[in-house]
Amino acid sequence: MGLERKLTNRSFLGALIKNGRWGHFSSLASERRFSALAAPELPAFDYEPKPYKGPLADEVFEKRKKYLGPSIFHYYQKPLNIVEGKMQYLFDENGRRYLDAFAGIVTVSCGHCHPDVLSAIMEQSKLLQHATTIYLHHAIADFAEEANELAMLMARLYSGNLGMIALRNAYHGGSSSTIGLTALNTWKYPIPQGEIHHVLNPNPYRGVFGSDAKRYAEDVQDHIEHGTSGRVAGFIAETIQGVGGAVELAPGYLKLVYDIVRKAGGVCIADEVQTGFGRTGSHYWGFEAQEVIPDIVTMAKGIGNGLPLGAVVTTPEIASVLAQKIQFNTFGGNPVCSAGGLAVLRVLDKEKRQAHCAEVGSHMIECLRNLQQKHDIIGDVRGRGLMVGIELVTDRKQKTPAKAETAVLFESLRELGILVGKGGLHGNVFRIKPPMCFTKTDADFLVDALDYAISKL
Repeated sequence: MGLERKLTNRSFLGALIKNGRWGHFSSLASERRFSALAAPELPAFDYEPKPYKGPLADEVFEKRKKYLGPSIFHYYQKPLNIVEGKMQYLFDENGRRYLDAFAGIVTVSCGHCHPDVLSAIMEQSKLLQHATTIYLHHAIADFAEEANELAMLMARLYSGNLGMIALRNAYHGGSSSTIGLTALNTWKYPIPQGEIHHVLNPNPYRGVFGSDAKRYAEDVQDHIEHGTSGRVAGFIAETIQGVGGAVELAPGYLKLVYDIVRKAGGVCIADEVQTGFGRTGSHYWGFEAQEVIPDIVTMAKGIGNGLPLGAVVTTPEIASVLAQKIQFNTFGGNPVCSAGGLAVLRVLDKEKRQAHCAEVGSHMIECLRNLQQKHDIIGDVRGRGLMVGIELVTDRKQKTPAKAETAVLFESLRELGILVGKGGLHGNVFRIKPPMCFTKTDADFLVDALDYAISKL
Protein backbone atom coordinates (compact mmCIF):
# COMPACT_ATOMS: atom_id res chain seq x y z
CA MET A 1 0.00 0.00 0.00
CA GLY A 2 1.56 3.37 -1.02
CA LEU A 3 0.74 7.05 -1.10
CA GLU A 4 -2.55 6.39 -2.86
CA ARG A 5 -3.88 5.70 0.62
CA LYS A 6 -5.68 8.73 2.03
CA LEU A 7 -3.50 10.51 4.59
CA THR A 8 -6.45 11.92 6.51
CA ASN A 9 -5.86 10.01 9.74
CA ARG A 10 -3.32 11.26 12.24
CA SER A 11 -1.98 7.71 12.42
CA PHE A 12 -0.60 8.23 8.94
CA LEU A 13 1.39 11.38 9.79
CA GLY A 14 4.39 9.17 10.39
CA ALA A 15 5.01 8.69 6.66
CA LEU A 16 8.71 9.06 6.10
CA ILE A 17 9.94 12.35 4.63
CA LYS A 18 13.09 11.93 2.59
CA ASN A 19 15.06 14.61 0.75
CA GLY A 20 12.34 17.18 1.29
CA ARG A 21 9.56 15.06 -0.23
CA TRP A 22 7.24 12.27 0.82
CA GLY A 23 9.04 8.96 0.74
CA HIS A 24 7.43 5.57 0.23
CA PHE A 25 4.71 5.02 2.86
CA SER A 26 4.75 1.39 3.90
CA SER A 27 1.76 -0.26 5.51
CA LEU A 28 4.10 -2.30 7.67
CA ALA A 29 3.59 -1.48 11.32
CA SER A 30 7.33 -1.50 11.98
CA GLU A 31 7.73 1.58 9.76
CA ARG A 32 4.89 3.60 11.25
CA ARG A 33 5.94 6.52 13.42
CA PHE A 34 4.09 8.89 15.72
CA SER A 35 4.87 12.33 17.00
CA ALA A 36 5.02 12.69 20.76
CA LEU A 37 1.56 14.26 20.83
CA ALA A 38 -0.41 12.76 17.96
CA ALA A 39 -2.51 9.73 18.91
CA PRO A 40 -4.16 7.77 16.09
CA GLU A 41 -7.80 8.63 15.37
CA LEU A 42 -10.73 6.41 14.47
CA PRO A 43 -11.38 5.96 10.76
CA ALA A 44 -14.25 8.04 9.35
CA PHE A 45 -17.68 6.41 9.56
CA ASP A 46 -20.84 7.87 8.06
CA TYR A 47 -23.33 7.27 10.85
CA GLU A 48 -24.83 9.46 13.56
CA PRO A 49 -26.02 7.67 16.73
CA LYS A 50 -29.42 8.57 18.15
CA PRO A 51 -29.46 10.79 21.26
CA TYR A 52 -29.52 8.61 24.36
CA LYS A 53 -32.08 9.46 27.04
CA GLY A 54 -31.81 6.44 29.31
CA PRO A 55 -30.06 5.93 32.67
CA LEU A 56 -26.36 6.76 32.81
CA ALA A 57 -23.48 4.40 33.49
CA ASP A 58 -23.21 5.04 37.24
CA GLU A 59 -26.91 4.32 37.81
CA VAL A 60 -26.83 1.21 35.62
CA PHE A 61 -23.73 -0.06 37.40
CA GLU A 62 -25.31 0.43 40.84
CA LYS A 63 -28.43 -1.50 39.79
CA ARG A 64 -26.28 -4.23 38.32
CA LYS A 65 -24.34 -4.63 41.58
CA LYS A 66 -27.61 -4.68 43.54
CA TYR A 67 -29.68 -7.06 41.43
CA LEU A 68 -27.24 -9.28 39.52
CA GLY A 69 -25.03 -12.02 40.92
CA PRO A 70 -21.45 -11.13 41.94
CA SER A 71 -20.05 -13.59 39.38
CA ILE A 72 -21.12 -11.24 36.55
CA PHE A 73 -17.86 -9.47 35.70
CA HIS A 74 -17.27 -6.37 33.61
CA TYR A 75 -14.47 -4.90 31.52
CA TYR A 76 -12.61 -1.67 32.36
CA GLN A 77 -12.05 0.21 35.60
CA LYS A 78 -14.96 2.47 34.68
CA PRO A 79 -17.48 0.20 32.93
CA LEU A 80 -18.80 1.35 29.58
CA ASN A 81 -22.52 1.92 29.08
CA ILE A 82 -22.89 0.77 25.46
CA VAL A 83 -26.25 1.90 24.08
CA GLU A 84 -26.03 1.55 20.28
CA GLY A 85 -24.15 -0.38 17.64
CA LYS A 86 -23.71 -0.15 13.87
CA MET A 87 -21.68 -2.68 11.91
CA GLN A 88 -18.14 -2.78 13.43
CA TYR A 89 -18.72 0.15 15.79
CA LEU A 90 -20.31 0.67 19.21
CA PHE A 91 -21.50 3.90 20.86
CA ASP A 92 -21.64 4.81 24.54
CA GLU A 93 -24.18 6.98 26.37
CA ASN A 94 -22.34 10.15 25.28
CA GLY A 95 -22.33 9.18 21.61
CA ARG A 96 -18.63 8.34 21.63
CA ARG A 97 -17.73 5.76 18.98
CA TYR A 98 -15.57 2.68 19.61
CA LEU A 99 -14.12 0.16 17.17
CA ASP A 100 -15.47 -3.19 18.36
CA ALA A 101 -12.53 -5.57 17.98
CA PHE A 102 -14.17 -8.28 20.09
CA ALA A 103 -17.65 -8.57 18.53
CA GLY A 104 -19.50 -9.13 21.79
CA ILE A 105 -17.19 -12.06 22.66
CA VAL A 106 -16.96 -13.29 19.07
CA THR A 107 -20.72 -13.26 18.61
CA VAL A 108 -21.50 -10.52 16.08
CA SER A 109 -20.59 -11.94 12.68
CA CYS A 110 -22.37 -9.78 10.07
CA GLY A 111 -22.04 -6.53 12.02
CA HIS A 112 -24.10 -4.77 14.68
CA CYS A 113 -27.68 -4.15 13.55
CA HIS A 114 -27.07 -5.39 10.02
CA PRO A 115 -30.09 -4.22 7.97
CA ASP A 116 -30.77 -7.62 6.36
CA VAL A 117 -30.80 -9.42 9.70
CA LEU A 118 -32.95 -6.73 11.31
CA SER A 119 -35.43 -6.93 8.46
CA ALA A 120 -35.81 -10.70 8.82
CA ILE A 121 -36.31 -10.41 12.59
CA MET A 122 -38.90 -7.65 12.31
CA GLU A 123 -40.86 -9.35 9.54
CA GLN A 124 -41.10 -12.59 11.51
CA SER A 125 -41.98 -10.72 14.73
CA LYS A 126 -45.01 -9.23 12.97
CA LEU A 127 -46.31 -12.74 12.27
CA LEU A 128 -45.32 -15.03 15.15
CA GLN A 129 -42.85 -14.53 17.98
CA HIS A 130 -42.91 -17.86 19.74
CA ALA A 131 -43.73 -21.46 18.96
CA THR A 132 -42.06 -24.60 20.29
CA THR A 133 -41.04 -27.72 18.42
CA ILE A 134 -44.38 -29.40 19.22
CA TYR A 135 -45.87 -27.43 16.30
CA LEU A 136 -44.73 -27.12 12.71
CA HIS A 137 -43.22 -23.90 11.45
CA HIS A 138 -41.11 -23.36 8.33
CA ALA A 139 -38.48 -21.22 10.12
CA ILE A 140 -37.80 -24.06 12.54
CA ALA A 141 -37.23 -26.46 9.67
CA ASP A 142 -34.96 -23.91 7.98
CA PHE A 143 -32.81 -23.52 11.06
CA ALA A 144 -32.12 -25.79 14.08
CA GLU A 145 -30.85 -25.17 17.65
CA GLU A 146 -28.79 -27.12 20.28
CA ALA A 147 -25.32 -26.99 22.11
CA ASN A 148 -22.08 -28.57 23.56
CA GLU A 149 -23.97 -30.29 26.36
CA LEU A 150 -26.11 -32.10 23.80
CA ALA A 151 -23.02 -33.15 21.85
CA MET A 152 -21.53 -34.76 24.97
CA LEU A 153 -24.83 -36.51 25.68
CA MET A 154 -24.94 -37.95 22.16
CA ALA A 155 -21.31 -39.07 22.35
CA ARG A 156 -21.95 -40.98 25.55
CA LEU A 157 -25.17 -42.55 24.36
CA TYR A 158 -23.79 -43.55 20.97
CA SER A 159 -20.48 -44.97 22.23
CA GLY A 160 -21.87 -46.60 25.37
CA ASN A 161 -18.93 -45.09 27.28
CA LEU A 162 -18.69 -42.22 29.79
CA GLY A 163 -15.15 -40.87 29.58
CA MET A 164 -14.69 -37.64 27.62
CA ILE A 165 -11.30 -36.27 26.59
CA ALA A 166 -10.69 -32.54 26.28
CA LEU A 167 -7.63 -30.29 26.05
CA ARG A 168 -6.05 -28.29 28.82
CA ASN A 169 -6.64 -24.55 28.28
CA ALA A 170 -9.99 -25.35 26.62
CA TYR A 171 -13.29 -23.58 27.15
CA HIS A 172 -16.51 -25.41 26.27
CA GLY A 173 -19.04 -23.72 28.55
CA GLY A 174 -19.91 -23.12 32.18
CA SER A 175 -23.02 -25.23 32.77
CA SER A 176 -22.95 -27.98 35.38
CA SER A 177 -22.16 -30.46 32.60
CA THR A 178 -19.82 -28.55 30.29
CA ILE A 179 -17.80 -26.98 33.11
CA GLY A 180 -16.05 -30.34 33.35
CA LEU A 181 -14.85 -30.03 29.75
CA THR A 182 -13.49 -26.54 30.38
CA ALA A 183 -9.88 -26.58 31.56
CA LEU A 184 -9.15 -23.09 32.90
CA ASN A 185 -9.34 -22.75 36.68
CA THR A 186 -10.71 -19.21 36.39
CA TRP A 187 -13.98 -20.67 35.05
CA LYS A 188 -14.35 -23.81 37.18
CA TYR A 189 -16.30 -24.22 40.41
CA PRO A 190 -15.39 -26.99 42.90
CA ILE A 191 -18.21 -29.34 41.92
CA PRO A 192 -18.13 -32.92 40.56
CA GLN A 193 -16.72 -32.79 37.03
CA GLY A 194 -17.83 -36.20 35.81
CA GLU A 195 -15.75 -38.57 33.69
CA ILE A 196 -13.57 -35.91 32.05
CA HIS A 197 -9.89 -36.33 31.16
CA HIS A 198 -7.71 -33.38 30.13
CA VAL A 199 -4.67 -34.04 27.96
CA LEU A 200 -1.69 -31.84 27.02
CA ASN A 201 -2.55 -28.77 25.02
CA PRO A 202 -0.84 -28.80 21.57
CA ASN A 203 0.10 -25.12 21.89
CA PRO A 204 2.94 -24.29 19.44
CA TYR A 205 3.99 -21.27 21.53
CA ARG A 206 3.81 -22.56 25.12
CA GLY A 207 3.34 -26.31 24.76
CA VAL A 208 6.00 -28.72 26.08
CA PHE A 209 6.44 -30.24 22.60
CA GLY A 210 6.22 -27.03 20.58
CA SER A 211 4.55 -27.81 17.23
CA ASP A 212 5.23 -31.56 17.35
CA ALA A 213 1.72 -32.94 16.81
CA LYS A 214 2.89 -36.55 16.99
CA ARG A 215 4.18 -36.24 20.56
CA TYR A 216 0.99 -34.52 21.74
CA ALA A 217 -1.06 -37.30 20.10
CA GLU A 218 1.04 -39.91 21.90
CA ASP A 219 0.01 -38.25 25.18
CA VAL A 220 -3.65 -38.86 24.25
CA GLN A 221 -2.92 -42.53 23.56
CA ASP A 222 -1.00 -42.82 26.83
CA HIS A 223 -3.87 -41.23 28.75
CA ILE A 224 -6.43 -43.60 27.24
CA GLU A 225 -4.26 -46.58 28.18
CA HIS A 226 -3.53 -45.46 31.74
CA GLY A 227 -6.36 -43.12 32.71
CA THR A 228 -9.43 -44.88 31.31
CA SER A 229 -10.83 -48.38 30.82
CA GLY A 230 -9.35 -48.25 27.35
CA ARG A 231 -12.67 -47.13 25.90
CA VAL A 232 -13.91 -43.53 25.75
CA ALA A 233 -17.08 -41.70 24.77
CA GLY A 234 -15.44 -38.96 22.78
CA PHE A 235 -12.90 -36.20 22.27
CA ILE A 236 -13.81 -32.51 22.01
CA ALA A 237 -11.61 -29.59 20.96
CA GLU A 238 -11.84 -26.06 19.68
CA THR A 239 -9.85 -25.81 16.47
CA ILE A 240 -8.54 -22.44 17.65
CA GLN A 241 -8.95 -22.04 21.40
CA GLY A 242 -10.96 -18.90 22.10
CA VAL A 243 -11.07 -18.04 25.80
CA GLY A 244 -7.68 -19.76 26.13
CA GLY A 245 -6.09 -17.00 24.05
CA ALA A 246 -6.62 -17.70 20.32
CA VAL A 247 -4.35 -20.75 20.40
CA GLU A 248 -4.22 -22.62 17.10
CA LEU A 249 -3.53 -26.33 17.57
CA ALA A 250 -0.27 -27.85 16.31
CA PRO A 251 -0.60 -28.68 12.57
CA GLY A 252 -1.81 -32.23 11.95
CA TYR A 253 -2.80 -32.83 15.58
CA LEU A 254 -6.50 -33.53 15.09
CA LYS A 255 -5.94 -36.04 12.29
CA LEU A 256 -3.73 -38.14 14.58
CA VAL A 257 -5.97 -37.80 17.63
CA TYR A 258 -9.22 -38.51 15.78
CA ASP A 259 -7.76 -41.84 14.66
CA ILE A 260 -6.71 -42.73 18.22
CA VAL A 261 -10.08 -41.77 19.73
CA ARG A 262 -12.13 -43.67 17.16
CA LYS A 263 -10.06 -46.80 17.74
CA ALA A 264 -10.94 -46.44 21.44
CA GLY A 265 -14.67 -46.41 20.59
CA GLY A 266 -15.18 -42.67 20.88
CA VAL A 267 -16.60 -39.99 18.60
CA CYS A 268 -14.82 -36.77 17.64
CA ILE A 269 -16.43 -33.40 18.36
CA ALA A 270 -15.35 -30.09 16.85
CA ASP A 271 -16.35 -27.05 18.89
CA GLU A 272 -16.85 -24.38 16.20
CA VAL A 273 -18.64 -21.90 18.45
CA GLN A 274 -16.05 -19.21 17.72
CA THR A 275 -14.25 -20.43 14.60
CA GLY A 276 -17.20 -21.31 12.37
CA PHE A 277 -18.89 -19.56 9.45
CA GLY A 278 -15.77 -18.32 7.70
CA ARG A 279 -14.23 -16.27 10.52
CA THR A 280 -10.83 -17.96 10.07
CA GLY A 281 -10.77 -16.91 6.42
CA SER A 282 -8.86 -19.88 5.04
CA HIS A 283 -11.84 -22.19 5.62
CA TYR A 284 -15.54 -22.01 6.46
CA TRP A 285 -15.00 -24.33 9.43
CA GLY A 286 -11.91 -24.28 11.62
CA PHE A 287 -11.52 -28.07 11.58
CA GLU A 288 -10.93 -27.98 7.82
CA ALA A 289 -7.49 -26.46 8.44
CA GLN A 290 -6.59 -29.72 10.23
CA GLU A 291 -7.92 -31.80 7.31
CA VAL A 292 -10.39 -33.80 9.41
CA ILE A 293 -14.11 -34.52 9.39
CA PRO A 294 -15.63 -34.64 12.89
CA ASP A 295 -18.51 -36.90 13.91
CA ILE A 296 -20.25 -34.00 15.67
CA VAL A 297 -19.92 -30.24 15.17
CA THR A 298 -21.22 -27.68 17.67
CA MET A 299 -21.82 -24.04 16.74
CA ALA A 300 -23.25 -20.87 18.29
CA LYS A 301 -22.36 -17.17 18.68
CA GLY A 302 -21.77 -16.01 15.07
CA ILE A 303 -24.58 -18.24 13.84
CA GLY A 304 -27.09 -15.73 15.21
CA ASN A 305 -25.19 -12.39 15.10
CA GLY A 306 -26.30 -11.80 18.69
CA LEU A 307 -29.49 -13.85 18.67
CA PRO A 308 -29.49 -16.72 21.23
CA LEU A 309 -28.85 -19.54 18.78
CA GLY A 310 -26.80 -22.72 18.92
CA ALA A 311 -26.71 -25.90 16.86
CA VAL A 312 -25.35 -29.42 16.84
CA VAL A 313 -24.74 -31.12 13.50
CA THR A 314 -24.07 -34.85 13.30
CA THR A 315 -24.90 -37.98 11.31
CA PRO A 316 -28.40 -39.49 11.34
CA GLU A 317 -26.92 -42.60 12.98
CA ILE A 318 -25.53 -40.70 15.96
CA ALA A 319 -28.55 -38.40 16.24
CA SER A 320 -30.89 -41.40 16.40
CA VAL A 321 -29.68 -42.30 19.91
CA LEU A 322 -31.73 -39.39 21.28
CA ALA A 323 -34.91 -41.12 20.15
CA GLN A 324 -34.61 -43.40 23.19
CA LYS A 325 -36.26 -40.64 25.26
CA ILE A 326 -38.03 -37.30 24.76
CA GLN A 327 -35.67 -34.44 23.86
CA PHE A 328 -37.26 -31.01 24.24
CA ASN A 329 -36.35 -27.35 24.73
CA THR A 330 -39.03 -24.72 25.42
CA PHE A 331 -37.30 -22.15 23.21
CA GLY A 332 -36.00 -24.60 20.64
CA GLY A 333 -36.72 -23.50 17.09
CA ASN A 334 -38.05 -20.07 18.08
CA PRO A 335 -39.35 -18.61 14.78
CA VAL A 336 -37.90 -15.11 15.29
CA CYS A 337 -34.44 -16.46 16.12
CA SER A 338 -34.64 -18.99 13.30
CA ALA A 339 -35.57 -16.32 10.77
CA GLY A 340 -32.73 -14.11 12.02
CA GLY A 341 -30.26 -16.98 11.93
CA LEU A 342 -31.18 -17.82 8.35
CA ALA A 343 -30.70 -14.16 7.39
CA VAL A 344 -27.23 -14.25 8.99
CA LEU A 345 -26.19 -17.21 6.85
CA ARG A 346 -27.46 -15.49 3.72
CA VAL A 347 -25.61 -12.26 4.54
CA LEU A 348 -22.33 -14.10 5.16
CA ASP A 349 -22.63 -15.75 1.75
CA LYS A 350 -23.88 -12.69 -0.13
CA GLU A 351 -21.17 -10.41 1.25
CA LYS A 352 -18.45 -13.06 0.85
CA ARG A 353 -17.34 -12.64 4.44
CA GLN A 354 -15.02 -15.67 4.47
CA ALA A 355 -12.88 -14.22 1.68
CA HIS A 356 -13.05 -10.83 3.39
CA CYS A 357 -11.80 -12.33 6.67
CA ALA A 358 -8.93 -14.00 4.82
CA GLU A 359 -7.85 -10.77 3.15
CA VAL A 360 -8.23 -8.41 6.11
CA GLY A 361 -6.93 -10.96 8.61
CA SER A 362 -3.77 -11.70 6.62
CA HIS A 363 -3.08 -7.98 6.34
CA MET A 364 -3.62 -7.40 10.07
CA ILE A 365 -1.51 -10.39 11.14
CA GLU A 366 1.34 -9.24 8.89
CA CYS A 367 1.20 -5.76 10.40
CA LEU A 368 1.08 -7.15 13.93
CA ARG A 369 4.07 -9.41 13.30
CA ASN A 370 6.05 -6.45 12.05
CA LEU A 371 4.99 -4.58 15.19
CA GLN A 372 6.27 -7.57 17.16
CA GLN A 373 9.75 -6.88 15.78
CA LYS A 374 9.57 -3.38 17.24
CA HIS A 375 8.19 -4.17 20.72
CA ASP A 376 9.68 -6.97 22.85
CA ILE A 377 6.52 -7.12 24.95
CA ILE A 378 4.72 -8.84 22.05
CA GLY A 379 5.72 -12.47 22.57
CA ASP A 380 3.45 -14.08 20.00
CA VAL A 381 1.02 -13.11 17.23
CA ARG A 382 -1.16 -15.99 16.13
CA GLY A 383 -4.44 -17.01 14.54
CA ARG A 384 -6.23 -17.00 11.21
CA GLY A 385 -8.51 -14.53 9.53
CA LEU A 386 -10.32 -12.44 12.11
CA MET A 387 -9.55 -14.83 14.97
CA VAL A 388 -6.28 -13.37 16.25
CA GLY A 389 -4.35 -13.44 19.53
CA ILE A 390 -1.54 -11.15 20.71
CA GLU A 391 0.30 -12.60 23.70
CA LEU A 392 2.18 -10.11 25.85
CA VAL A 393 5.23 -11.12 27.89
CA THR A 394 7.84 -9.38 30.02
CA ASP A 395 10.58 -11.79 28.95
CA ARG A 396 10.51 -13.42 25.52
CA LYS A 397 12.86 -16.24 26.51
CA GLN A 398 10.99 -17.19 29.69
CA LYS A 399 7.62 -16.17 28.17
CA THR A 400 6.64 -14.55 31.47
CA PRO A 401 3.02 -13.28 31.19
CA ALA A 402 2.88 -9.46 31.17
CA LYS A 403 -0.16 -9.27 33.44
CA ALA A 404 0.19 -5.70 34.72
CA GLU A 405 1.24 -4.31 31.34
CA THR A 406 -1.71 -6.01 29.64
CA ALA A 407 -4.09 -4.35 32.10
CA VAL A 408 -2.59 -0.93 31.38
CA LEU A 409 -2.68 -1.39 27.61
CA PHE A 410 -6.26 -2.68 27.82
CA GLU A 411 -7.36 0.62 29.35
CA SER A 412 -5.16 2.63 26.97
CA LEU A 413 -6.77 1.03 23.91
CA ARG A 414 -10.22 1.84 25.28
CA GLU A 415 -9.18 5.46 25.70
CA LEU A 416 -8.05 5.46 22.08
CA GLY A 417 -11.44 4.09 21.03
CA ILE A 418 -10.74 0.36 20.64
CA LEU A 419 -12.48 -2.43 22.53
CA VAL A 420 -10.55 -5.72 22.55
CA GLY A 421 -10.96 -8.94 24.48
CA LYS A 422 -8.60 -10.62 26.92
CA GLY A 423 -7.85 -14.31 27.19
CA GLY A 424 -5.42 -16.96 28.33
CA LEU A 425 -5.08 -18.36 31.83
CA HIS A 426 -3.19 -15.24 32.96
CA GLY A 427 -5.26 -12.73 30.98
CA ASN A 428 -2.19 -11.59 29.02
CA VAL A 429 -3.53 -12.25 25.53
CA PHE A 430 -5.44 -9.64 23.54
CA ARG A 431 -8.21 -11.35 21.59
CA ILE A 432 -8.84 -9.57 18.28
CA LYS A 433 -12.05 -11.06 16.93
CA PRO A 434 -14.14 -8.24 15.47
CA PRO A 435 -17.35 -8.35 13.45
CA MET A 436 -16.59 -9.82 10.03
CA CYS A 437 -17.25 -6.45 8.32
CA PHE A 438 -14.02 -5.15 9.93
CA THR A 439 -11.88 -3.44 7.24
CA LYS A 440 -8.19 -3.01 6.44
CA THR A 441 -8.50 0.61 7.54
CA ASP A 442 -9.87 -0.59 10.88
CA ALA A 443 -7.01 -3.07 11.15
CA ASP A 444 -4.43 -0.35 10.42
CA PHE A 445 -5.96 1.88 13.07
CA LEU A 446 -5.88 -0.95 15.61
CA VAL A 447 -2.20 -1.68 14.88
CA ASP A 448 -1.31 2.02 15.01
CA ALA A 449 -3.15 2.43 18.31
CA LEU A 450 -1.42 -0.62 19.82
CA ASP A 451 1.95 0.73 18.66
CA TYR A 452 1.16 4.12 20.19
CA ALA A 453 -0.08 2.62 23.48
CA ILE A 454 2.94 0.35 23.89
CA SER A 455 5.29 3.25 23.11
CA LYS A 456 3.64 5.19 25.94
CA LEU A 457 4.04 2.39 28.52
